[in-house]
Amino acid sequence: MRKLVVLLGLLMASLCALGADMSDGADNFYKSEKVTMQKVTFKNQYRMNTVGNLFFPKDLKPGSQNAAIIVGHPMGAVKEQSSNLYAQKLAEQGFVTLAIDLSFWGESDGLPRNAVSPEIYAEDFSAAVDYLGTQTFVDRNRIGVLGICGSGSFVISAAKIDPRMKAIATVSMYDMGAANRNGLKHSVTVEQRKQGIAAAAEQRYAEFTGGDTQYTSGTVHELTDKSNAIEREFYDFYRTPRGEFTPQRPITAADHSPDADQQRQVHELLSVQRYRDDLATPDAVHRR
Repeated sequence: MRKLVVLLGLLMASLCALGADMSDGADNFYKSEKVTMQKVTFKNQYRMNTVGNLFFPKDLKPGSQNAAIIVGHPMGAVKEQSSNLYAQKLAEQGFVTLAIDLSFWGESDGLPRNAVSPEIYAEDFSAAVDYLGTQTFVDRNRIGVLGICGSGSFVISAAKIDPRMKAIATVSMYDMGAANRNGLKHSVTVEQRKQGIAAAAEQRYAEFTGGDTQYTSGTVHELTDKSNAIEREFYDFYRTPRGEFTPQRPITAADHSPDADQQRQVHELLSVQRYRDDLATPDAVHRR
């Protein structure tokens, strides 16, 4: 038995080194035969087009008003990466669902691409409520939101100022601000944080004078024997046929990588905003 355990351990280690399939049987590109999909486009309050995939059950009763759920994708991803899967599975349960591309990502408007703008991301969810709440087949008093990974924090920000969102749920919610400010397990020192802010500020000069845009974070492009567990997990989804998807433009090194100076400065601002929110509404939101 001990030899078997050792062999299994070696096998698992070798699979991890190769970037093993961690899907547990989930199919990111699942196509339900029980729902109908329709591409929709609507404007947010910044007059930017937000694009989404609208799903509804094929047995939807004509003239009925139904509960609806908006689904937001992970930070740096697009609606075809996990959002469509959740939206279809929920539609199979009788909901009208809408998987959206946040501004600056996927098929939605926004320049520069890959920009980090949590305020506009939150607005996209409110714009999705605008759209769903004006459809005859949706009960505007039963609209909820589901945020996956980074969108988990964005839907909470949206719901705090938009009471039309009657239910809020998250999947693997990721605190993007804290992760960028403090690093995993608070591994970033104050001095390192100051250096990052200074570098982002200097990068503005470079880009203003025509230099290349720098991108940060995101998914690694290759695995090595030094890759950590998180890098392997992200790679297994975003850099393999299991989840890789880039709509209507060629894959570049920037895919799944937010703009560097914007991300750094925005997340520093978020720490100030969070402090103000906590003073104003200390019991409004439970944050992990």
